[in-house]
Amino acid sequence: MSFTEADSKAINTIRVLAADTVFKSNSGHPGAPMGCAPMAHLLFSRYMHYNPKNPKWANRDRFVLSNGHACALQYILLHLAGYPTSIEDLKQFRQLNSKTPGHPESHITTGIEVTTGPLGQGFANAVGLAIGEAHMAATFNKPGFELFNNYTFMITGDGCLQEGVASEAASLAGHLQLGKLIALYDDNHISIDGDTEVSFTEDVAKRFEAYGWHVQIVKDGNHDLEAIARAIEEAKKVTNKPSLIKVFTTIGFGSLQQGTEKVHGSPLKADDIVQLKKAFGFNPEEHFAVPKTTYDLYHAHASKGAKLNQEWDHLLEKYASSHPQLAAELKRRLAKKLPEGWAKELPRFTPADKPVATRKLSEAVLNKIADHLPELIIGSADLTGSNLTRWKTAVDFQPNNSGIGNYAGRYIRYGVREHGMSAVMNGLDAYGGLIPAGATFLNFISYASGAVRLSALTGHRVIYIMTHDSIGLGEDGPTHQPIETMAMIRATPNLIDFRPADGNETSGAYLYAIETKDRPSVLALTRQDLPQLEGSSIEKTLKGGYVLQEVHGADVTLVATGSEVSLIVDAAKLLKDHGIKARIVSMPSTKLFDEQSHDYRASVLIDGVPSVSVEAMSTFGWDRYAHESIGIDTFGASGPFKEVYKHFGLVPDVVAGKVQKIVAFYKKEGSVPSLVRKYFH
Repeated sequence: MSFTEADSKAINTIRVLAADTVFKSNSGHPGAPMGCAPMAHLLFSRYMHYNPKNPKWANRDRFVLSNGHACALQYILLHLAGYPTSIEDLKQFRQLNSKTPGHPESHITTGIEVTTGPLGQGFANAVGLAIGEAHMAATFNKPGFELFNNYTFMITGDGCLQEGVASEAASLAGHLQLGKLIALYDDNHISIDGDTEVSFTEDVAKRFEAYGWHVQIVKDGNHDLEAIARAIEEAKKVTNKPSLIKVFTTIGFGSLQQGTEKVHGSPLKADDIVQLKKAFGFNPEEHFAVPKTTYDLYHAHASKGAKLNQEWDHLLEKYASSHPQLAAELKRRLAKKLPEGWAKELPRFTPADKPVATRKLSEAVLNKIADHLPELIIGSADLTGSNLTRWKTAVDFQPNNSGIGNYAGRYIRYGVREHGMSAVMNGLDAYGGLIPAGATFLNFISYASGAVRLSALTGHRVIYIMTHDSIGLGEDGPTHQPIETMAMIRATPNLIDFRPADGNETSGAYLYAIETKDRPSVLALTRQDLPQLEGSSIEKTLKGGYVLQEVHGADVTLVATGSEVSLIVDAAKLLKDHGIKARIVSMPSTKLFDEQSHDYRASVLIDGVPSVSVEAMSTFGWDRYAHESIGIDTFGASGPFKEVYKHFGLVPDVVAGKVQKIVAFYKKEGSVPSLVRKYFH
């Protein structure tokens, strides 16, 4: 492949724009974009297939800037390629309400595939994108109709490769033989603390070879475009391994401070930018200048992508004639539409049905709906037999040559990689046409919180199936018993909490989690059996909270979630024997309840009646829904679950005794504050 002066000018344009962009905002990281400009230029001007006029073309190559410290680079590349990111947007970098926020956010900036920033997350997202390609290709490609064959390209750095989530994802990618995943490692030997010799001296290439990756090294990433190009070409030839191309670069290339941490996280000085522009042949008096030759180079390549997109559209039309059912399914899934009538498959229950753990009720749901929702791609972090997430007809997602599954399989064995699993699922959702769900114990969602937070921030439809949700898991003890976990989940914006109390609420939780298009959901499920409740329903679950049992002239409202709803039902019976009338409210999702109308909330948490919450975890946050709370504000304890519940006083007679005292207190006070008015005003 031959290169011209136009390539050199384009690379230096990226470097100068990075300096101008970060200087204008007085915030950001100029060094990494300046150092990895050559490899980024080659991807966007020679190798990647994309169409700025149709940014969501299903078979486009995906690009992930895993290196959050190079955030300005992605906006510059999008601008040069012709996406709707203007020079004015570059000037607004990191400003409030701009299209160019501090780190790339896919829901804000057109052309960004995934929201990155926290180091390592983008790496794992890229693995998810590559799994998405492999699965969609295996599902829809037919002889003569190669609808899916895109690559996932990623630029990563020293920081990302130190993060555990990247290691988890890299290990999984090697096992899965994801040959369409190509990572360019910007090895500039600098982190914020200085030279990586102070903390990061391992042989990354050998580590990735051990993971099962194909590894190449480019010694001069500052100048040797031929070597970078050869490495990319060679990586594309390796179809049974993901590829890592280790490219040695100089951070802040061209700056007076190049090669040091001083260009890592601070703008270049004005005089440094002047000399930089002179050295690269730019007018130092001009800012945000882009030569016409650079625009021409990128726009010409984007035009090739548009032509490929057009050819793909024609191929899809022919595919629809030859494979009409598959084509209709593909179009439906890409449009995020669900099959007609799928929700009729959700099981419904009556009090006559036997008690069942909600994790087993979840299993029943999956067995009913999985074959009706082919976009569901589910997995577990090495807890399949405990999470009960593998349905009867499931096939594992494994390499076609493995003998234990194939790429058309929809059950992913994530291994003991909770954080990696969650970040990979964000990538799967970003790919399109898929609804990812992943499982572990509820307590271990804490391992994955960095990725879960990005699910919520970005609006990924990811379903977290979290079993063993309380002290009810018993003998495993306080190391495994979540106490503060639901409070963290409920406090996370846009993350929908579900702690269902029976079969109908479990089905309702799945109905919401699958039908929503831009929110992740957490389903907290029990190990122990729970009765099917009188008054529960799938539809009521969607309200977040509802009156399970109403009484006239109530003395108290008892509010609970999950396994404690049946507990307060039994406590209410004991209270009745003492002349106390108790309303029962089930609150499967506080987040959804918060979104209901004022009148509805006021009808559930009625004025003039004290409200008492009961939950086998932290009482933190319950003051929004209850005047008094009964729960656990210490860590749990090891033992048979019934004994542990009794130890913490979470049994009907003890709860009833406490509620009696609360009712007596408020009668003596003579007034009860309005929860809904207090909460919302």
